Amino acid sequence: MSEKIAVIGLGYVGLPVAVALAKHFKHTVGFDISLKRVESLLAGHDNSNQISAAELSASQLKCTANPTDLLGSSFFIVTVPTPINSQNRPDLEPLRLACELIGPRLAAGSVVVFESTVYPGVTEDYCAPLLEQYSGLKRGKDFKLGYSPERINPGDKVHTLETVTKIISAEDETTMQRLRVVYGSIVAAGLFEATSIRVAETAKVLENTQRDLNIALMNEVALVLDRMDIRTQDVLAAAGTKWNFLKFSPGLVGGHCIGVDPYYFSASAEEKGYRPHVILAGRHVNNSMATFVAEKTAKLMMRQGFSTKTARVAVLGLTYKEDVPDFRNSKSFDIVSELQTYGLRVFAADPHLQSPEDFLAELNIEHCNFAEENSLDAVVLAVPHQAYVKDIAALQSILKPGGVLIDVKSAIPKKDRREDLVYWSL
Repeated sequence: MSEKIAVIGLGYVGLPVAVALAKHFKHTVGFDISLKRVESLLAGHDNSNQISAAELSASQLKCTANPTDLLGSSFFIVTVPTPINSQNRPDLEPLRLACELIGPRLAAGSVVVFESTVYPGVTEDYCAPLLEQYSGLKRGKDFKLGYSPERINPGDKVHTLETVTKIISAEDETTMQRLRVVYGSIVAAGLFEATSIRVAETAKVLENTQRDLNIALMNEVALVLDRMDIRTQDVLAAAGTKWNFLKFSPGLVGGHCIGVDPYYFSASAEEKGYRPHVILAGRHVNNSMATFVAEKTAKLMMRQGFSTKTARVAVLGLTYKEDVPDFRNSKSFDIVSELQTYGLRVFAADPHLQSPEDFLAELNIEHCNFAEENSLDAVVLAVPHQAYVKDIAALQSILKPGGVLIDVKSAIPKKDRREDLVYWSL
């Protein structure tokens, strides 16, 4: 059969999937609840920088915010966010809303595939009953389920949807064959067929949990080495010469994946009566790093004789990772908040802010204007965007003589540092 595909959620995951599928399935619809997002895409602009204007213009994808346009679809792909709440517990409300949206438009014989990151069992135990409730149909008889975890890395032009092996899973062989046809048409790297939906769900949360723990180890090492006055990057350069050393580096861990997915895994474990000590310990270490960076900044400023009552410091880079216009769950804001507790006058900037003054004013943060600034007491390079590191001289020019330069990710080469500055990195 020729599938009529509907992709629910046109964010950094859903849009590349929808655009790719539209090349092979002419009736592909991309749906998003944000009319502003849809209008932007229709105008040829993807503010997540995943798809170029030329690709959008050439695509046959129908972008819409009208639920009626989902009628007639036979293959639904759900790519909505799966965040955590203030207690670091899974927030499944976006999934519930997606099921409520799809249900009334679900026809007999349809397949619903979830790509959103979840803990084991969510697809079958949480989403399936909701789809039955909102559609009046029976799962396994009238409609089928699949799960295919997303592996898109925002800002990465090498490891893309097409070049990374795609995990697929389904509740039966007939449904699996439909997933093979759909995803096989767009993923050149090939498909891996998980033995069950739960296995595929677990694989996804494990991928990011493993990365979170490896970074946590490096962060804890950095905390220890700082007390020993040993530079972490020097140690990593030496240790990295061994063939089996895993090359992770310390840093801030935010965003919507690595800083979130371990909580989905731990919540699932706790429901089964087991508290995952290692996973949660890693989360604790990584969540503490913003505070540590702010404390180190304040201490070095005081050591230089700067008064916290009059000192001025700028935090550069507010997105959760470099060269990606996504500010969700960024730990840079935690650095700003912590610095403000010392009474410091804190400025901030990010090249990906479209209206920086307005955006920062809502957060009670002053905007750092490079063109007019040359006497800051300290700068925290929290996220080394290319816009900053391509001109280290300009970056350092906003600091007064004897100022403090905090290079969180060690992005500034030693040869390019101003000798009159106090330099520190993780």
